[in-house]
Amino acid sequence: MICLHKPGVAVPAAVPVVMAAVLLLSGCTSLSGDGGFHAAAALSTQRTGAPASVAGRLPRNEDDARALATVVAAKLAQPLSADDAVQVALLNNRDLQATYWSLGIAEADLVQASRLQNPVLDFKRSHGGGAIEIERTLTFNLLGLITTPLAGRIEAGRYEQSRLLVANEAVRLAAETRRAWVAAVAAGQSADYAQQVQASAEASAELAQRMRDAGNWSAMDVAREQAYHAQTVADVTAARKATVNAREKLARLMGLAGAQAAYRLPAQLPDLPAAPARLAQVEQLAIDQRLDIEAARLDVAHTASSLGLTNTTRFINVVDLGLVANSAGATNTRGYELSLEIPLFDWGGARVARAEATYMQAVNRLAQAVVHARSEARESHADYLAAYELARHYRDQVLPTRKKLADETLLRYNGMLLSVFELLADAREQAGAVRGYIAAQQDFWTAQANLDAALGGQAGLPAPATNPSTQGEQP
Repeated sequence: MICLHKPGVAVPAAVPVVMAAVLLLSGCTSLSGDGGFHAAAALSTQRTGAPASVAGRLPRNEDDARALATVVAAKLAQPLSADDAVQVALLNNRDLQATYWSLGIAEADLVQASRLQNPVLDFKRSHGGGAIEIERTLTFNLLGLITTPLAGRIEAGRYEQSRLLVANEAVRLAAETRRAWVAAVAAGQSADYAQQVQASAEASAELAQRMRDAGNWSAMDVAREQAYHAQTVADVTAARKATVNAREKLARLMGLAGAQAAYRLPAQLPDLPAAPARLAQVEQLAIDQRLDIEAARLDVAHTASSLGLTNTTRFINVVDLGLVANSAGATNTRGYELSLEIPLFDWGGARVARAEATYMQAVNRLAQAVVHARSEARESHADYLAAYELARHYRDQVLPTRKKLADETLLRYNGMLLSVFELLADAREQAGAVRGYIAAQQDFWTAQANLDAALGGQAGLPAPATNPSTQGEQP
C-alpha cells in the first residue's frame, strides 16, 4: 500500500501503525483453491460411503470431464448395484455439483469478511491569487478495523454451516437415489413377472376356447378366462409404463442422458438380511448424526455472534480516520480528521431489535428441526421393522404355503380329482402372492433407505443376505 505525500513532508506517525494492522489482518485468511470442496466431499463420503469426486476435485476442464466420463462408463458397463447408482449420482448429478460450487461462494465471503476495506485517497489541488494549494487525505475505516476479527469469526461460522448443508445435500441425494434404485429394480421385476402371468393366461384362454369348441365348456367359462387374459395384458402394459417412469427418475438422479439411459439393473431385488437392526436410542442417533441439525445449531451460534456485533456498533455506525497533508505555497500542514456519525435520529434500536428477532427465529427453527428429526427417526425405524416382518412373512410363510398348495393342486389335477377350473383359479392366487412378495421387498428396502436418511447417512444397517433362497421358489 502506498501513501502519496509531498517530498519533504513527514508522514504522520500513525500511518505505519495503521498500515501494519491492515497488512496483518488482510493476510490472515486466504482462498483454499478448491472452494472448500475437499472438506465437504470428505464429510459426504463418510456419511454415504461413496466418493463425491474423481481425483478429489470438482470437474473444471475437459480433462476432468473425460476422467469423470470414464468412471461413469465403467459403472454402467455392468448391472448397477444400489451402491454403484449412488456413486454415479454423487459424481454426475449437476444439481449437486452446483451446490458444491455454492460452498466456494461461502468461502469467498469468509475471505472477504476477513479483509479490511481499502483506504481512500483524496487529492485536491487548487490555485488562486498566485498561490497553489495541495491537499492529500488518506482515510481508513476504523470501525472496520475494530470489527473485522469478529466479522471474520461470524463468516467462519456461516462457512462451516454451508459446508454441513452441502454435505447434507449429498446425503439427501444418496438416499433419494437408493430409493429410486429400489423402485426401478422392483418395477422391472414386476414387469417380468407380469409378462410370465400374461403368457400363462394366454395359454389358458386358448385352452378354454378349444374346450368350448369341443363342447366341454360353457360360454361363461370361456368368457371368464378371456377376461382374465385381457386383464393380464393390461397389467403388462401398466408394469412396463411404471418401469419406464422408475428408470427415468433414476437416470435423472444419476445425471445420465442419451445412450447412458440404457443402463442395466439386476433382475430382482436383493433378498432380506438375516435379521433387522433394532437400534437403541434411535432419536438420539438422529440428533447426534444429522447434518441439518448440526447446521441449525451453527446458525443459532453465528446469529448470536451477529447480535453481539450489532450491540457493539449500535451507537457508533461509521468512524473514519483520515490522515491529512496540506501544502499551501511554501507552507506545509499536517494533521488528521475524524468522521463520526452522530446518533441523533437513529440510536440503533431497530438494528438490535432485528438481530434479536432473527436470533429467536433461528432458535425456534432449531427446536422444530430437533422435534422433526426425532419423530422422523422413530417413524422410520418402526416402518423399517414392520416392513421387514411383512416381507419375511411373505418369504417364510405365504410363498412356501402357496407353493405347497400349488404342488398338491397339480397332483390332484393329474389324478383327475380336481377340474381344470380349480387348477386355473389356484394359478391366479399364486400370481397374487408373488406380486405381494415383490411389493413387500420393495417396501423393506425403501424403508431401510429412509431410515438411513433419517439418521443422517449410513446407519450401519444389515446388508442383504448373501444366499437368497426364495426367488427360485416362487410358485
